[in-house]
Amino acid sequence: MNICLFTPEEISGPMSKRDERTEHIVKVLHKGAGDTFDAGIIGGAAGTATITKIVPKGEPDEGALYFDFTPASEGKPLYPLTMIIGFPRPIQLRRLLRDVAGLGVCAVHLTGTELGDKSYMKSTVVEKGAAYQMLLDGTAQAASTHVPELFMHATLRECLEAVQGETKIALDNVRPAMSLHSFLYSGEDSLVSQTSATGQPTAGAGQSVVAAIGSERGWTDKERALLEKDGFTRCGMGVRVLRTETAATVAGAIILDAMGKLG
Repeated sequence: MNICLFTPEEISGPMSKRDERTEHIVKVLHKGAGDTFDAGIIGGAAGTATITKIVPKGEPDEGALYFDFTPASEGKPLYPLTMIIGFPRPIQLRRLLRDVAGLGVCAVHLTGTELGDKSYMKSTVVEKGAAYQMLLDGTAQAASTHVPELFMHATLRECLEAVQGETKIALDNVRPAMSLHSFLYSGEDSLVSQTSATGQPTAGAGQSVVAAIGSERGWTDKERALLEKDGFTRCGMGVRVLRTETAATVAGAIILDAMGKLG
């Protein structure tokens, strides 16, 4: 936890002794009255919180932590990268959401796929808030305040109707049209062009990208045709078959680097 995140309502009130944020600040960071810690409002400003009081033992509301928040910035912006993910196993989904939130993608669209296990879609991970908590954890790990949006779709067709982007990439290890690297750095339609004064690759400013990663058994030919019809270029990332969560994190990092967001 590299920043403590609060809702707009929480930012003006004390935290109880049992709040995990209080425990982290007191027991892990060893902070006391007069000390500061990084804090932010979910979806809003980032700044510094100064501890004004920790209620002593024996007093009512023992251990409660009072603080004043001073905003310093609007928080780290999310990047214009949207990810379509074929619904993975719930345990993989938790890790995946945390990691892509840490990367700073702006939205995640979870979708059912033809080869995906239909029981995964019935998981309560999303309904009971665990999915949002993973996005929140990834956001806090990245010391950010802005949480990616999360959407659910029953089918890939339904998902594609809801997603827009200037550049569309579908990761696929079965007969891809080209490598992801070639798509990003070569050719007239590449994401990166050799236009800088030093001759170094420069990504188009503000360009939005959609990256689609299938479920653990991949795409069907029908889904490949659907993606291509919608303007997606199928790209590979080498000969190794990766887990959905690994493919999402690796592809996200490679694309964001090509967009000039990790430099």
